Amino acid sequence: MKHVGLFFGSFNPIHVGHLIIANSMLELTDMDEVWFVVSPHNPLKERRTLLADHHRLQMVRVAIDDNYRMRASDVELHLPVPSYTSVTLAHLSDKHPDKRFSLIMGGDNLENFRRWRNWEFIIGNYQIYVYPRPGSQLDDLAQHENVHLVDVPMIDISSSYIRQQIADGHPPRYLLTEPVFQYLTEMHFYEKK
Repeated sequence: MKHVGLFFGSFNPIHVGHLIIANSMLELTDMDEVWFVVSPHNPLKERRTLLADHHRLQMVRVAIDDNYRMRASDVELHLPVPSYTSVTLAHLSDKHPDKRFSLIMGGDNLENFRRWRNWEFIIGNYQIYVYPRPGSQLDDLAQHENVHLVDVPMIDISSSYIRQQIADGHPPRYLLTEPVFQYLTEMHFYEKK
């Protein structure tokens, strides 16, 4: 059974930090593939800087185009909004009975995991692979038998920092893959109008 790690995010834009995390999961765990699950608008985040779903999905595609073990997934863009991870997991498990799905998340998400809808179902039925995040403190959930801490390099790059740099006229070229940088540049995304 193929083991697939699900890496959820808005990927607005996808950057090298995301790719380093995904690649580390492939190298340091028994995952066969990592799927980047592009999430619709998070009601807790400001929408005005969020690119349209199809643009964020396309950036993920061009970022990982040369890696057959990584895949862009639009599954949450076709599910009811707001999207809940437990619903997405159940949907994918039903649709792909030949695959075993796990979650990939930062330590900051694990800190807030008890606030997630159906979090007990998720942690009871799925493996969770956690990478360190600057400033996050792991609590007792990190000791759960289905939680695995993975020693991924701690990279303090954020999509919001990249958007701000572009808006300020300082293209952060090496924080993005060249295809993503070209896509953003050609489309003039995140630039001040």
